[in-house]
Formats: sequence, C-alpha cells, structure tokens
Amino acid sequence: MIDTLANVRKEGFLTIVHVNNPPANTLSSTCIENLRSIFQELSEDKETMAIILTGFGRFFVAGADIKEFVDAFGQREAALKMAEAGQALCNEIEAMKKPVIAAINGPALGGGLELALGCHFRIASNKAILGLPELKLGLLPTFGGTQRLTSITGRAKALQLIVTSKQLNAEEAMQLGIIEMITESEELLATAKDVAQSFIEGKSMTSVSRTIDCVMQGTKENLEAGLKKERELFAELFLTEDAKEGVQAFVDKRQPHFKHF
Repeated sequence: MIDTLANVRKEGFLTIVHVNNPPANTLSSTCIENLRSIFQELSEDKETMAIILTGFGRFFVAGADIKEFVDAFGQREAALKMAEAGQALCNEIEAMKKPVIAAINGPALGGGLELALGCHFRIASNKAILGLPELKLGLLPTFGGTQRLTSITGRAKALQLIVTSKQLNAEEAMQLGIIEMITESEELLATAKDVAQSFIEGKSMTSVSRTIDCVMQGTKENLEAGLKKERELFAELFLTEDAKEGVQAFVDKRQPHFKHF
C-alpha cells in the first residue's frame, strides 16, 4: 500500500488513515495521488469495513499546496489537472461503499474542508477551524466545495461562507450541519472509532454498502431516480445470503451471523 504522505493503520475491521504531510498536511499533487491509491486499495480490502480519515499533528489538512499553484500560472491545462485530481479524490471517497468518517483534529481549510465534505460523516475536535478561504487568493474552491457545501447548508448560506471566506469554529460548523459531532481533542479518535463501530456492529456490509450508495448517489438525482435506485438495491438484497440470514434470525429470535455477501 502506498503511504508516503499518509500513515495507514488497521485495527480489526477499521482502517485509520492519517494524512502526514508536514508541517500543515497540505494536499500536494503527490499527497492527493497517495490518498487516491490508498482509498482505491481500501475499497477492495475485504477486511476493512469502515475508515477514519484524520490528520497527523495539529492540522487536519490546511488546504492545497499553494506552492504548486505558483508554477501553474499561465498554464490553464496544469490548473485544470490540479482541480481534476482533487475532485477525483473527493469523489472517490464519497463513492466508497464503506463508511468513511472524517475526524477533524485541527484546521480544515480550503481543500482540507473539501476533503472532509467528501466523507460520509464528520466529527470535529473543539479546536477545529473550518473554512473555504480561496477567494482571498483570487481563486475559488475547486475540489467540490462549491457543490457539497451548497448541498449541506443551502445556496444562500454556502455563497455567504465562500464569498466572505469566513472561518467557522466547531460549534458554528455543527449548527450549519457541516459536522455532526464535537469532542474534546483527546477524545476525537476514540469517538470516531465508536461511531465506526455503531455503523458496522450487528449489520451486514451487503446492506451497509447499498445504503451508502442510495443516500450519497441518490442526492445527485431527482426523487424518482433516487426511489428507483432504492427499490432496485432493496431487491438485490433478496439475492444475498446475508439478507436471508438476517430475516431468519429475526424470526428465530437470535443474533444473525453475517458473512458480508
């Protein structure tokens, strides 16, 4: 597994990915490539049922690597490739069929917040700071921030946050629905592990993965398309051993023994 700028640690069903690109865990092109490789491998790893993404040190991810921007000025194609790579990473995380939890341990700014927005669930330390400050550089969020933030907060609030480059503390971010939980910094990882456990414990990955697909992909479609996906994936489950086992266990008043297929 490629982990040059990210530390990967497995703990049973759970895999923890620490972005580790000091001093501020910036998303350089190499870091983005590393993370894409890691998540692509984890998507195929049958032992991994949930993933926690966090930062090493006091930063979650401070943003993209601004130094790389300097070399791209006057080169439209180079800038386009940077945007495409960042969007691809966030899209691939969002499309994971396993729960991905962002444990935001510190500043998550620009591309860092966009990376967290690509995750399925977000928990923040009470020391976390979140924001999209790109307009202060004469740029705009380009790893999906304009779209994902809008889907969470609504158009007017997203536009206000992006145009003003306002930085939010954890409490403000939770009030807007950008994060779901706040913890003390020393309890962040343990809380994220508990949340991951609650997503998986007593459940089959055959249904967990399809539920994530319904919710994450369905929001990009109209209601009828989303309902069609929901009923088709529901019907697929009737061809799986785990669904049969789960229903039979309920009838028999016993705990199910899932094989996750």
